Amino acid sequence: MAEPSHLRETRASYDTVAVDYAELVRPAFEGDLLGRAVLGAFAELVRAAGGGPVADVGCGPGHVTAHLHSLGLPAFGVELSPGMVDVARRDHPGLRFDVGTMTALELADGELDGVVAWYSIIHTPPEVLPTVFEEFHRVLAPGGHLLLGFHVGDERRRKEKGYGGHAMTLDVYLLPPDRIAELAIRAGLVVHATLVRELESGRAPGACLLVRKPRNS
Repeated sequence: MAEPSHLRETRASYDTVAVDYAELVRPAFEGDLLGRAVLGAFAELVRAAGGGPVADVGCGPGHVTAHLHSLGLPAFGVELSPGMVDVARRDHPGLRFDVGTMTALELADGELDGVVAWYSIIHTPPEVLPTVFEEFHRVLAPGGHLLLGFHVGDERRRKEKGYGGHAMTLDVYLLPPDRIAELAIRAGLVVHATLVRELESGRAPGACLLVRKPRNS
């Protein structure tokens, strides 16, 4: 079966920008006090649920994976772009980073106590998102938690340049929080909290959605 075009485009684009992206995103994440606070709450919930492995899916250059590790979680990263994985391994040599896709995670059923997808579902076509949520549900242990970050809206934008002026060719999807919550519920997850926040001028608002897998699943 031919690989979907959105995966080819996303991989190629982030392979191109990987080094500059890492340099740009690191200070932005350090300044994102609210985002890091949400990740901190997620970490406490995961520890309370068992504290087992956590996958940072769509981990990019590994900054969120490293932050989760600093919060006491056994976190590892999964990333579509081999170029990004190379940078993550270079910058965080003590952590695990695997090349993979969120639509077909190479993980056992119920292996994880936590999954983070921090602004990484934004390049996935909406019609593919049900498969993504089914995969998140599959790899989570009963009582496990999923945290998503994404841009708020209801449109597709074509991205052709970014992160130091590099050429890119991929779509960015702005997503309604209620629709994302509905997808989580349909996959068998329970919504724990939703946060919508304004980002800096010129960027779409952001949302964080925290959900969990019922213990009787």
